[in-house]
Parts: sequence; structure tokens; C-alpha cells
Amino acid sequence: MRRHTTIYRELGHSGVTVPPLGLGCAPLGNLYRAVPEEQARAVVRTALAAGAGYFDTAPHYGLGLSEERLGRALHGRDRDGYILATKVGRRLRPLAPGEEVAGEGFVDTPARARVRDLSRDGIHATLEASLERLGVDRVDIVHLHDVEHHLREVYDTGFPALAELRAQGVVRAIGFGMNHSDVLARLVADLDVDVVLCAGRWTLLDRSALADLLPVCARRGTSVVVGGVYNSGLLADPSPGARYDYAPAPPALLHRARQLAAVCEEFGVPLKAAALRFPFGHPAVAAAVVGAATPGEMAENARLFTQEIPGALWHTLVARGLLDPDLPLPLTDGPDTPGARP
Repeated sequence: MRRHTTIYRELGHSGVTVPPLGLGCAPLGNLYRAVPEEQARAVVRTALAAGAGYFDTAPHYGLGLSEERLGRALHGRDRDGYILATKVGRRLRPLAPGEEVAGEGFVDTPARARVRDLSRDGIHATLEASLERLGVDRVDIVHLHDVEHHLREVYDTGFPALAELRAQGVVRAIGFGMNHSDVLARLVADLDVDVVLCAGRWTLLDRSALADLLPVCARRGTSVVVGGVYNSGLLADPSPGARYDYAPAPPALLHRARQLAAVCEEFGVPLKAAALRFPFGHPAVAAAVVGAATPGEMAENARLFTQEIPGALWHTLVARGLLDPDLPLPLTDGPDTPGARP
């Protein structure tokens, strides 16, 4: 396997540069299953050792547990040695007497509740609480999180509050994180956005972001960080019961994922490696953040990320109708090589 040199990419014109592979920290908040504390710390250590020191978290992830664990794992390390991204839009509060935890997919979480809050004061308070949980005095990137149904508040108070924090130098890069590429495209067109985190809409199975988000990001100079490259697991292991977008995969998509895997096998390439590489065909893509619940998963993602993939694989997927012929394909040497050609 050829050794790649990591090339950091700037997010928009923010001055924040990130490695092409980052760690999505939802699993550290016990997404779907409990992760032991020491295991969570080992995942973070493995990411740092692999050169993937770009950590994306949120108060939503385990009701603050992800941020707390990430903060403990990074304690004592040089703050300039890694990139931190978190999110606002959901403020956390203690549970009221008799109130039960709403896990929303997270288990064994702290006794807290989420409150949707896009007010100026709410944005500031949410970020301050995140800094306390993370045990740091600053984060590099802040996203407004899952705000697709709250756009009036985004325009009136949410984004202006983030822009104010950026102007004050409290944060360096701001943007949005969600899985609705059409809404992201509208926000990028209207606002001064450095970066968007788009989950699940620019993958081997769902390429809808090419029709709306990616062109406007290229035009505006906004960077795209891709999340959900495995579409919740289907592109990691297309077996019966696999998840797609957080739910059991429909039979038609399961069949298509198996077809993709079969072509990859012909070229000796794991499906996961192709899924990791595919988004980098578009020049607006700066990085991918990928979740890992164990150190082994993190190490595997890092290894697969640098695997060489022959251009013939992509052409074969096009020839067999599994990819559209007009897609930008990642025909460069690897994800660390800037640029791509269609």
C-alpha cells in the first residue's frame, strides 16, 4: 500500500484547516449501545495516532456525554494539536422531577433533556456549556444542528448569533450540520457560511447533494464535510438487518449495496474503502468525519482511507449502472491528493 502524506484543507476562508479524515463522536455518546469509558478514550487516542485529529461532537450526542468523554480523552494535550467542532441549537437542561430521559437513539445517558433554542442568549449559553463539558477555552468550528424546521429562527437570531461569535474571534468557522442537502444549499446561498456538515446525502447510495448543495458550495467557496459515508451502516456491511439512515435498510437499497460490494470485490477493494473515497471526487469536499465505537473501528477506517483504488473500479460501477455517468469521480491517487476530475 502506498503511503499518503496528509494534506490539510482550509474550511472556506476561515483559516481553519482540517485533515481529510476526522472522528465523528456520536458513538462516544452511546449511540445505540453503551461504550465503556476507557474504550471511548482509546478511540480518541487511536484517531490522534492515525492523523485524524479532527473531532466532531454535539450536545445532542448522548445528552452531553460525547462532549464530556471527548474532553476527558483530550485532557492535557496541546490544544493546537487537534481540531474541535461542536454544535448549537439544542440546549441541555436538568430533568424536571418525574421527567424521563428521551434518549433519541442514545443509551445510558446523563439525566438531562434537550431544549430547542436558537435565541442569541441560547446560542451563547449552549456554547459555554459545551466548552465546560469539553474542558477547553475554545472550539474551532460551530454548526447550527438539525435546524431544517426552524429556518425563521435561523435567519432572525441563530445565524446572526454565530456570525457575531465569529466576528469576535470566539470561534473561527461557522456553518450548519444536517442531512437535508436542499436546505443546506439554501442556507449556503443566502448566508456567509464557512462549512457545512452534510450527513448521508453524498454517498455511494445517495448522491442527492450533487443536484443542490455541492454546486452552490463550489460557487460560494464553502467547504463540505461529509458525514454518514456508510449511510448508518449499510455501506459498511450490507447484510440483512443493516441500517440505512438510522432505520432498517429497504430491500431495494440492500440489494444495490450488495451489487456495489460485488464490484468492489472484483477489484480487491473493500466496499468500506470505496465508500470512504467516493465523496472526495467533488472539489468542494474538504473532509469526512466517520464514527467509531472501538479503537479497531477507528484504525480500520484510517487504514481503508489510504487504500489505493483503481480508476477502473469507478468506471465499472458507471458501466453497470450503479453510478451515474456524469458524476465527479475520485480518480486521483488518493483522498490526500487535492482535486479530482470527472
